[in-house]
Amino acid sequence: MNPLLRTTVLLAVAGGLLTAPAAAEAASGSVLPRLPLGPNGQQLPSLGHQFGATRPSAPTQQHAPTPVAAPLQQAVPLTPAPEARRAHEAVEFFWYDCSHSALLEQPLTRWAAKHQADVTLRRVPAVWPGSPDEAEQRAHARLFYALDRIGEVDRLQAAVFRAVREQHTDLTTEQSAADWLAGQGVDAAKFRAAYRSAEVDRAVEDAPKLFARNEITELPTVVVDGTGRTSPTRAGGVDGMPSALDQLVAEQPAG
Repeated sequence: MNPLLRTTVLLAVAGGLLTAPAAAEAASGSVLPRLPLGPNGQQLPSLGHQFGATRPSAPTQQHAPTPVAAPLQQAVPLTPAPEARRAHEAVEFFWYDCSHSALLEQPLTRWAAKHQADVTLRRVPAVWPGSPDEAEQRAHARLFYALDRIGEVDRLQAAVFRAVREQHTDLTTEQSAADWLAGQGVDAAKFRAAYRSAEVDRAVEDAPKLFARNEITELPTVVVDGTGRTSPTRAGGVDGMPSALDQLVAEQPAG
């Protein structure tokens, strides 16, 4: 992975998932510096910072912090989860190798439990097209969707974050993921079948399209009802995201 992406000056892309000093600085209202350019002229993302562009062929200026409830620009509403149609839907864009996404996991889970009667929480693994980390992101997306297919996401999501972020476990291949999951009590044959399934193939191919269409510029980002979003920068850190989500839900008409 590009060492520039491992800078310790992380913005709290979940503003508090491990710590959020950088996110708090970004939330102060100053314009963030431009990111370095890649070989094709695209801006490269900085973990814990904001993504400079969602389309590699069309680099954009780095975005300054915006209000918590700022609407999505030309965002494509995400398809609601079929099994749990509630009044509202919150969709989290995350990456297992993002420290701020890891920091948000437990607060977001608690928030979703508090709103289980009226909010459906969906998770979408981030895949940034053209990013130096695209291959790793695709591998993590496949892992997530395989776990989702066998019903193990709720039980293992936090454990996967710990394995990747704290223990530096490689979960980017079928074998490495299966070996690790065996220690978590997951049936290897069941996992491998899901990992190789056509449904998971399609989900992985759709992940970068969702990322680009919804113009995700920061991780984690949570989209509410397809029209409002919050992130560490917008909420003043990961710790502020649950309150920001409360505000977004309150402002959205019940679906």
